[in-house]
Amino acid sequence: MSVSTQQRSPQRRPAPPAVRSGRVEGRAGRPPGRFAPRRPLGRRTTAALAGLGLVGAVAVWAVLTYGKLVEPFFLPTPSATASTWWRLVAHEGYLGDIWASVRRVLGGFTLAAALAVPLGLAMGSIRAVQALVEPLLAAIRYMPATAFIPLLIIWLGLGETEKLAVIFIGAFFPLTLMVAEVTGNVRRDYLQIAATLGASSWQQHRLVVLPAAAPGILANLRIAMGWAWTYLIIAELVAADTGIGYRIVAASRFLQTDVILAGVITIGVLGLLTDACFRLLAWALFRHRQDTR
Repeated sequence: MSVSTQQRSPQRRPAPPAVRSGRVEGRAGRPPGRFAPRRPLGRRTTAALAGLGLVGAVAVWAVLTYGKLVEPFFLPTPSATASTWWRLVAHEGYLGDIWASVRRVLGGFTLAAALAVPLGLAMGSIRAVQALVEPLLAAIRYMPATAFIPLLIIWLGLGETEKLAVIFIGAFFPLTLMVAEVTGNVRRDYLQIAATLGASSWQQHRLVVLPAAAPGILANLRIAMGWAWTYLIIAELVAADTGIGYRIVAASRFLQTDVILAGVITIGVLGLLTDACFRLLAWALFRHRQDTR
C-alpha cells in the first residue's frame, strides 16, 4: 500500500446536534431571523415596541375597569386614578412626598454604592479579601431587611437615618457580591499581559480590572437602584409622616385603592426615569463597546 493511501484526511469538527439531526434549515450566509438570539434592533423599533407594551398594559387595564369586569373597589379606572393623582399633587402636597421618597432612595443607594463597589472590586480581585469577607456578606444577604427594623429603631431612632439604613441594607449586601462576581470574571490573560509589560499590582487594578469590570458594575448599580425603590415602602412603613410609602400605607388603612394605585404608579414612573438615566450613562461611557446591557 502506498504512502498516499495511508494518509488520512484531516479530522473535521463535529457538527452541532441540531445540524446533525436536520433541524436547522436555510442556506449559508442567510441573514438571521427576526427572533434570532441577541439580534440588534434599531432605536425606532425599540421605542415603538416599548411604547406598544405600555399602551397594551393600559388598554388591558381599561378593558377590565370600564368593561365592569373588575369592581372599582378592587381596581379603579385609569381616569379615576389619574384624577386622584392630580388631586394629591394639586391639593394635598404630594410633590413633597415624592421628593421625600426620592431623597431617601438616592441617599441610601448612594451610600450603599459608595461602599459596595470598592469592596466588591477588592473581593473579586484579591483572594484574601474574598476569603475574609464573602462568607459574612453571603450570610447577611439572606436576612430580610425587615428583620433589622426593630434593631435599627433601637440603634438609630425613628428619624431619617433609620429609613436610609433600611434602604442601605437592602441594596448593599447583594450589590457587593454582584460587583465581586463581575470583577472575578475579568480575564486572567489581561492581567498576565499587564504584568509582563511591567505593571505594578496597583496599576493592574486601576488600568485593567476596573475598566474591564466597569460595564458590568454599572449594570449591577442599575439593578440595585430597583432594589432601593422596592425597599422604600419598607423604610417608610414605620413612624413616617411623609413619602410615597407613607401615603400608600395610610391609604390601605381606609381601603383607598385609588390612592394606593396612584402611589404604585408614581414609584413605577420614578423607577423608569432612574433606569433611563443609567441607560444613558452606559451609552455615554461604553458606546464604543458592542454590548453595554
